[in-house]
Amino acid sequence: MKQTGYSGLMIPVLEETTLTRRWSERTYSLDSILAYSAVCAGGVDTVPLPGDTSDVAIASIVGDVATLAFKWHKPLAARLLPAPGKTAGETTEFSGALANAIIQPLPGSSRR
Repeated sequence: MKQTGYSGLMIPVLEETTLTRRWSERTYSLDSILAYSAVCAGGVDTVPLPGDTSDVAIASIVGDVATLAFKWHKPLAARLLPAPGKTAGETTEFSGALANAIIQPLPGSSRR
């Protein structure tokens, strides 16, 4: 039987209050979401980043997502949200449909 439609786990960090709270508590991280994407996920979705995240760092994250998508032959997305003027440990100030959370340091950076 041919399958159609979406079948997977999405973790929209800033679009669901429990996920936002758990992100701020550091219950999971960008590395966790990437690991989940290797098994059953939609990629990295609405992940808050420090506002000064470099183009190289963003390209690296997107590259990780693309590598997983290629390896496992499935579509994965990356919605990364740099928070202008904010650093790791500070809370985002997005408006509209997005919740606000504490920004985690990028993998490999110094922890706060």
